[in-house]
Amino acid sequence: MKAIPLPSTSHQPQPYTGPSAEQVLALRKQYLNPGLFLYYKKPIMIVEGKMQYVWDETGKRYLDGLGGIVTVSVGHCHPHVLAAMTEQSKTLQHSTTIYLQPRIAEYAEKLASKMPGDLKVCYFVNSGSEANDLALMMARLYTGNYDLIALRNAYHGGNASGMGVTAHSNWKFNVPHSFGVHHAVAPYPYRGHFGYDDPEAGRKYADDVKNLIDYATPGKVAGFIAESIQGVGGFVEFPQGYLKHAYEHVRAAGGVCIADEVQTGFGRTGTHFWGFETQGVIPDIVTMAKGIGNGAPLAAVVTTAKIAAVMTQKVHFNTFGGNPIVSAIGKAVLEVIEKENLQANALKIGDYILAGLEKLKARHKVIGDVRGKGLMLGIEFVKDRTTKQPGKEECAQAVENARELGLLLGKGGLWGQTIRFAPPMCITQADADFILAVLDGAIGAVGQTG
Repeated sequence: MKAIPLPSTSHQPQPYTGPSAEQVLALRKQYLNPGLFLYYKKPIMIVEGKMQYVWDETGKRYLDGLGGIVTVSVGHCHPHVLAAMTEQSKTLQHSTTIYLQPRIAEYAEKLASKMPGDLKVCYFVNSGSEANDLALMMARLYTGNYDLIALRNAYHGGNASGMGVTAHSNWKFNVPHSFGVHHAVAPYPYRGHFGYDDPEAGRKYADDVKNLIDYATPGKVAGFIAESIQGVGGFVEFPQGYLKHAYEHVRAAGGVCIADEVQTGFGRTGTHFWGFETQGVIPDIVTMAKGIGNGAPLAAVVTTAKIAAVMTQKVHFNTFGGNPIVSAIGKAVLEVIEKENLQANALKIGDYILAGLEKLKARHKVIGDVRGKGLMLGIEFVKDRTTKQPGKEECAQAVENARELGLLLGKGGLWGQTIRFAPPMCITQADADFILAVLDGAIGAVGQTG
């Protein structure tokens, strides 16, 4: 593969003087859970990051095309976020919600201002898994119903309840879970029964939600949970109208609608601040994490005052939720997104890259589908476009090749057949050109160029 120069940057990384990658790997094998996995045949060790770039221990620079798994929203070590974190840490590092504390109140007001309708009450936790767990409990308490509808190809977390609504065998341990959960057919135009050319695909996929309610539940449900664009499933974008019709079926059965915005929120789709807005709906409960804190352990559930009131029935407490430091970080992230127009940048650069991916699809037969919105884009690999046999090995090799050329990417889909591209939203036009050139070379080296 021909080397492709990265766009220039003024940032000079500090000389690294810590343990070698080999030493760290040995420590990891001895002291960390073996269930943790590593990307790449030769593991990469990241020791510094600045905006859209990261550096390994040798000083090699990479463009972070995965954004720390769709988490670094405004850029690694963004100066405004760092300043907010540093200033708060000087005065108070920790205070729980049993005391008044200004940072959590100010942040909740700022976050609520970004929400449509009556979604104005915030509950802060530490991760997306916790947020989804809390949202599911709220749905059951508020409705008095138990059954839940989720989607196949979905991912909602690694705790027991999150695993229960997840529908990917790769992420589900053989332990009791999924009680009362029913998984509807995924609205997956590339692999589903109704494709991109069917204008009624959204309604037709949503019919399966109604079918599940009628046949697999008592006719009443607690709620419906769906990612606005499926993340781990391979950045699968739903056909227009899907959430509208699904929400109608669920609400008619007494349920509430939960939007999992852990990966799609905070302007990443470009056209809207929240992923659910791309479908023209307003959910009853919204969960969010990852990009909310630009890497800090912060997540939230936002709902209506009426639904939130069910939490007063018992004592419920999160020790670290709304910690002063992460609240200051969360507010700073929102300020950066506004001041630097990152949502508009996600739309502009995302549209440019997506157009380039369509051209790559025409050139490379291993690409079966390209899709997504803004800076949340998927490239699905196949061994054959007619059979759509998943191209797991081809995808893995393309990701390896891209790493060699200085671009870090993610993988998704049940078979690991889809490249997930979700960089910090501060990337530039020069970065976009670099990305497309790297992908062309990385995928071309896999073979089967048209």
